[in-house]
Amino acid sequence: MTTAIRRERGLLFEDFEIGQTFEHHWGRTVTASESMTYSNVTMNYNPLYFNVEYARRLGYDGILINPLLVYTTVLGLSVEDLSEAGGPFLGVDNLVFRTPVYDGDTITARSVTLGKRPSGSRPGWGIVEWRTTGLNQRGDEVLGYRRSNLSRMRNAEANR
Repeated sequence: MTTAIRRERGLLFEDFEIGQTFEHHWGRTVTASESMTYSNVTMNYNPLYFNVEYARRLGYDGILINPLLVYTTVLGLSVEDLSEAGGPFLGVDNLVFRTPVYDGDTITARSVTLGKRPSGSRPGWGIVEWRTTGLNQRGDEVLGYRRSNLSRMRNAEANR
């Protein structure tokens, strides 16, 4: 009989320090094809995401990658460093799209810990807040936002 080995992953509340910077690894190249699929699945029929002539008439270099796909990609890139240990996602504030993303752009992400405090309503948990920035391959900021999560404390049972 084989015994499974459980490996805890992710950071807990005590592991975050205000000002701590995370350069999220990997990055991801986004394509027009996946943007069109994403737009269709989410019923977002804005021609900027599938009609090159329409996009050019509006002054863009070509069709744009759906910005919500860019947002979810950046959020996904940050999960391993910020919230993989679990804990409810509390939301995003001040989401700003800065630079258009085009077919073939590679997106990377960076986060900075802005604050942390014990939860007043959930003993054994804390609230951590980060500023996350998405960048393209040229280093241009494509978007930025503030995000917060509940984060389990190391001795959660003792803190109840």
